Amino acid sequence: QVQLAESGGGSVEAGGSLRLSCVTSGSRTSTACMAWFRQAPGKERREGVASIGQSGIINYADSVKGRFTISRDKAENTLFLQMNSLKAEDTAVYYCASDRSSCGGNSVRPFNFFAYWGQGTQVNVSS
Repeated sequence: QVQLAESGGGSVEAGGSLRLSCVTSGSRTSTACMAWFRQAPGKERREGVASIGQSGIINYADSVKGRFTISRDKAENTLFLQMNSLKAEDTAVYYCASDRSSCGGNSVRPFNFFAYWGQGTQVNVSS
């Protein structure tokens, strides 16, 4: 079991930046693959934003490439998402996710791949 707790959300104007954090506690074996997802207003499904494996392999959604950076501090058991050049369409609830399986592949795994989820943090970007 692992517990995930996100923080860092807020309201910014378009072009601004935010840094999200996700502190993990519990079993480290359950954090082999970690990712950020988001769910925009009115959307039913969560969209994979970025993922990072224990080996350091990183994948991004096309919509955030060049603007967002995912990283993890293993010593502090924390996952980060640096978001720059924010757009109104980035407005969503952002979730941290993890799984004991390795990320693999060359894209962010779908939401049903991940067993553990945080409660989410709201990001609002005004145009």
